[in-house]
Amino acid sequence: MTPPTIGVLALQGDTAEHRDVLDGSGARTAKVLAPEHLETVDALVVPGGESTTMGKLAVRYGLVEPLRARIAAGMPVLGTCAGMILLSDRVLGGATDQTTVGGIDMTVRRNAFGRQADSFETAVRLDGIGEDPFDAVFIRAPWVESVGPAVTVLGRLPAEEGPGRIVAVRQGGLMATSFHPELTGDARVHRLFVDIAKGLS
Repeated sequence: MTPPTIGVLALQGDTAEHRDVLDGSGARTAKVLAPEHLETVDALVVPGGESTTMGKLAVRYGLVEPLRARIAAGMPVLGTCAGMILLSDRVLGGATDQTTVGGIDMTVRRNAFGRQADSFETAVRLDGIGEDPFDAVFIRAPWVESVGPAVTVLGRLPAEEGPGRIVAVRQGGLMATSFHPELTGDARVHRLFVDIAKGLS
């Protein structure tokens, strides 16, 4: 099978880190900075960063409507941290001019865990990646307040870190995590997404 080409939205955030993990997980990668770049990729990763800034840059680069169109047409997308916010249909605690691309029927709370100083790591069990928990890194992270009936919850925080807060979801080919899987050295989340991009999962 020909490896899928997975773009990484390169407006802000851990672009190089995501590409490194994807390159080692059976995919080819490319930067996406313009609408025409979207036409060359089979799937997309929207990395972490600052969600308000990323939304404004997506508007400036003319990417919002092309992204919405590709998502509506079935392009697989993985959003991490701020990328989760951009994939959400509804945002709590966002700026008045917060722009999202949408696609996942969920309500996300921005900066739910507090400021940068409140960043933390914890083990999270995720459906679809095996039995061993994932060492998840949360940096000014959102959480998911609620999901619609088409959304599958893939992971929640353990009780000691939060009362079952939702931190990973999937809706069809769209997947999102509150945390940064590219920072852990554990490629299982990216491998799952590569399988989604290949149509294997």
